[in-house]
Amino acid sequence: MTTATKHGLGRGLGALIPPAESSIQHESGIQQVALAQIEPNPRQPRREIKSPALEELAASIREHGLLQPLLLTTAPSHDGPNSSLRSESVGTSPRYQLIAGERRWRAAQLAGLQHVPAIVRGTTPQEMLELALVENIQRAELNPLEEAEAYHQLMQDFHLTQEQVARKVGKDRTTVANALRLLKLPDALKAAVAEEQITEGHARALLQLNDEQKQHALLKIVVEKNLSVRQTEELVRRTFENASTTARRSGNARQVPAETRALEEDFRRALGTKVELYRSHKGGKVVIEFYSEEELDTIYRKIVR
Repeated sequence: MTTATKHGLGRGLGALIPPAESSIQHESGIQQVALAQIEPNPRQPRREIKSPALEELAASIREHGLLQPLLLTTAPSHDGPNSSLRSESVGTSPRYQLIAGERRWRAAQLAGLQHVPAIVRGTTPQEMLELALVENIQRAELNPLEEAEAYHQLMQDFHLTQEQVARKVGKDRTTVANALRLLKLPDALKAAVAEEQITEGHARALLQLNDEQKQHALLKIVVEKNLSVRQTEELVRRTFENASTTARRSGNARQVPAETRALEEDFRRALGTKVELYRSHKGGKVVIEFYSEEELDTIYRKIVR
C-alpha cells in the first residue's frame, strides 16, 4: 500500500491524508456527512475540473458508491466563538469545509448522493492548502500553472521558502523553482499550457526569449508543427544564433584569431552549445551559452561530473 511517507510529505501531513488505495471499510473515524453540509475549500489550488472526467467518476459512484472518504474540517464560524455550541443546542447541523476530495465531492453531487463518507480533522489554513495541493499532485490532477500558483500562494501567504515548499509537497527544490518560472509567461503562453497545447518543458524553453513578440511567433510554430521539447529548445537556440549573426553583420562582428576560433569549436562540440573565448593579456574568459534549465543541467554534468 502506498503511504504518504513514500511521497516525502512534511511531518504531520501523512497523518491527515487517507492512503490512496484504502477503502472505507479499512478506515477509522469515518462518518456519514450530508453533502448539503459541505463547503468547497477556499484554498483549493485546482481551478478547473473537466466535465467528461467528472461525469465518468459520477457514473462509477452511482454503480459502486464513494469508496474513498472525503477529508473535511469544521467550517469557520461567522457568528462568534460560541456559535457552534449554540448550533448544537438547537439541533442545527454543523458546517464543514473540504480539505481534499473536491473532485469526488462534485461527482457525488452529480451522482445524486445525499450523504458521503468523510473524515473530519482540525487544520490550519496553511495545512488546508498544503493538503489540497499534495492530494492533487499525487493524483496528477493539477495543470502546471495551477501547481505553480499553489506553490506561490504557499510562499506568499505563509512566508515559506522554495526549499520549505518542496519539502512539504515531496518535490525537489529545482522542480518548484522551475514551476514558479511559468508564472512569468505572457497570457498567450499561459493559455497554451492550461489548454495542453504545449507542455511545461515547451513553455520553459520559450521563456528564454525576452521578446514577447518572438515568444508568440515561436509558439505558433511549435503548435502548428507539433514540435517536441527538444525541437523547441533547438528552435530557440537558432533564434538566438540568428540574432547574433544579424548583429555581427550590422558591424558588431568579433575579430577572432583562427586559433581562438578553433578552440571555440572544440568547446562547442564537447558541450553541445555555443561557446565564446575572450583573451586578454593576463588570461581571459570563456562564455558558455544555454537556452533552458535542462540544457544547463546537461552542461553541468559534462563539466562537473
